[in-house]
Amino acid sequence: MVTSSAVPRGVISRSALTSAAAAAVAAGGSIADLRRDAWGHGVLSVAHAVQIAGADAVLVDTPAQVEALRLEGLDAVVEATADIDARLLYGLPDASGALTTDPVLRLVGRVMSTKRLKPGDAVSYGYTFRAQTATRVALVTGGYAQGIVRSLSNRASVEIDGSLHPIIGRVAMDVCVVDLDGGDAEIGAEATYFGGRGPVSGALAQWASITGLTVAELVAVAATHAVREWEP
Repeated sequence: MVTSSAVPRGVISRSALTSAAAAAVAAGGSIADLRRDAWGHGVLSVAHAVQIAGADAVLVDTPAQVEALRLEGLDAVVEATADIDARLLYGLPDASGALTTDPVLRLVGRVMSTKRLKPGDAVSYGYTFRAQTATRVALVTGGYAQGIVRSLSNRASVEIDGSLHPIIGRVAMDVCVVDLDGGDAEIGAEATYFGGRGPVSGALAQWASITGLTVAELVAVAATHAVREWEP
């Protein structure tokens, strides 16, 4: 069983959500796409934000959600075309990685342990990575069961203490290994996969290029499998 401490956190910024909702509504449209729990961001909170910003309604998955939102004083529909720009609403990058609004959600794992590698040492299943020089690596929470797709193995990076560190070896079910490039990291330190305001803020664009999935698919899967938290 995977405990909550081993599952990445989907940290949602209240200020980013408020700003992004305002920008998305101002850009045009009247209905926001909040299906799949608002792409993993939380349907109630996003519905409040977009309707405060001036949206007419939100698109959800079921009549039960329509009724639940109605009791909150929010207008929702299950059959309509969402015309508010979801990229702006959720702060997602375009194909080049550029952002117009700040990411609303950042996906964060944590450093579980670190160890030294000698030249020739290998990590993870199949030994697809072998150290060329001595280095230190970190075992980080988050794997393909949480939407960190296996094709990202040896091809993507995470942010730890403001610096990028490559994922090395195959991504496992609930963890992956990152190269600390000869540095170190504190046990429990945050490892950000995408989002935030640092070097991985627009990383979902790179993920989409590597995996062949869309940014929407990647953020929705990862966010719905994370433990949701909020920050100012």
